[in-house]
Amino acid sequence: MRPVSARALAHAQPSSLLCLSCRLQRRTFASSSTGPPPKPPPSGIAPLRSRQLLSVGGPDAAKFLQGMVTTNVLSEDGQSARQEGCYAAFLNATGRIMHDIFIYPGRSDFAGGEDSSSFLIEADANEMDRLAKFIKRYKLRAKVNVRKIEPDEVTVWQAWNDSPDAKELSLPSNDAANILLKDPRTPDLGYRILQLGDKAPSIDLDQAPEAAYTIRRYLRGVPEGQDEMLREQSLPQESNMDFMNGIDFHKGCYVGQELTIRTKHRGVVRKRVLPCVIYDQHDAPPESLHYNPEGTGTGTTATAESLTADMIPQETSIGRFEKRGRSAGKWLRGVGNVGLGLCRLEIMTGVTLPGETAAATFDPAHEFVLDWGEEDARSRVKVKAFVPDWIQAGLDAAKR
Repeated sequence: MRPVSARALAHAQPSSLLCLSCRLQRRTFASSSTGPPPKPPPSGIAPLRSRQLLSVGGPDAAKFLQGMVTTNVLSEDGQSARQEGCYAAFLNATGRIMHDIFIYPGRSDFAGGEDSSSFLIEADANEMDRLAKFIKRYKLRAKVNVRKIEPDEVTVWQAWNDSPDAKELSLPSNDAANILLKDPRTPDLGYRILQLGDKAPSIDLDQAPEAAYTIRRYLRGVPEGQDEMLREQSLPQESNMDFMNGIDFHKGCYVGQELTIRTKHRGVVRKRVLPCVIYDQHDAPPESLHYNPEGTGTGTTATAESLTADMIPQETSIGRFEKRGRSAGKWLRGVGNVGLGLCRLEIMTGVTLPGETAAATFDPAHEFVLDWGEEDARSRVKVKAFVPDWIQAGLDAAKR
C-alpha cells in the first residue's frame, strides 16, 4: 500500500485511503457480514439513534423559543403555545443554520416531571451539548430550564407506508406513551414518533434500520443534521427549509431573521441541497434517481473496485468533467450510489433563476465529477443531481 500524507489523513474518510486490494478485502468482508444497506422496504418503522431530545421548560419557555426559532411556537392569538409539533431551526446572528430541529409541545411524563409548559426539542444527537449551551447563552434572565433527555428516556422513531392503499397513520388511542407528528418536510416522508422508553411504538409495521430512513431521505433530497446542514455555513433556503415548512416568513423577530427575510424578498438562492447519484466515470449518466447498494458497480464497466457514496469525503468539490471553471457545488453525504450535494442550480440543473442571467448556462450534455485523495492515489466518480417534484414546485411558486 502506498504511503499517505498527513494532509490526506486529515481530510479524507478512512475508506478513501485504501489501496485496491484493501478495498476488495473490505468489500468482501462487508458482503459476508452486514453488507451495504438494502433498499428501503415500502413500509416500516425505524429508530433514529442519530436524533436526541432536549427539554426546554419554565414559565417563559414559549416566549423565549418564539424569539429564537424560524417558525411559530405560539398559537394564532399569540398568547398560548401551539398544540401540534413543527419543524424549525436555530440560526446564528448572520442567518446560518446552527441546528435543524423538531419542536413538540411538552408533556410532564416526557419532560421528566416538568410542567406542561415545557417543549421537547429534537436535534442531531452529536450536537446536543452544543445546542444546550447555545440556548443557555441566549436565555439571560428568562425563566427557562434546559435539560438533556437521555436516549433511553424517550426515543425518536420514523414510520412510513408507501403502499397505494395506505391510510393515515394512527396509534392506539389508549396508548399515552407516545407523541405522533406527520413529518411536515415533504408530503410522503412519513411520521415522527416520540416513544417513552426504548421499546418500539405499538404500530403494525415491521421494524427497519435507520439506514432505510436515511436512504428514503436522500432519494427525496431532504437533509438532516449538521453533517448535511453544515453548522454556521448553511443558509436555511439553501437547505430547502423554505420548502420544508421550516420557516414562517410572517412571524416576528428571531435570531438570524434579517438575512433570511432579505434573501427571500431581495436575493436569489443560487445553491440548494439536491439528491445526487454517483456513477462510474466511464458509464453513461443515469436517467432516473434510484438506489443501488453497490455504488458505482452496476454500470457497463462495473469492476470490483467500485466506489460507494460513503467513501467520498464531506465537502468534496463538484467539478465539471473535462472543463475548467468555478465549482458546481460540494458533496455532503451519501450511501450506496445516492447522496446529497449542495448544487449550483444554473450549472447542474435546468432550473432558471428569477431576475438574473445565469453565470454559466446549463447544458444537458455536461457531466460532473468528484475527485478526492492525493495526486498519486486519486479517486474519481461522476455525479448527477436531480430536482425532486416538491423542490421544483417550490421553485415555481417562488417565481410568481
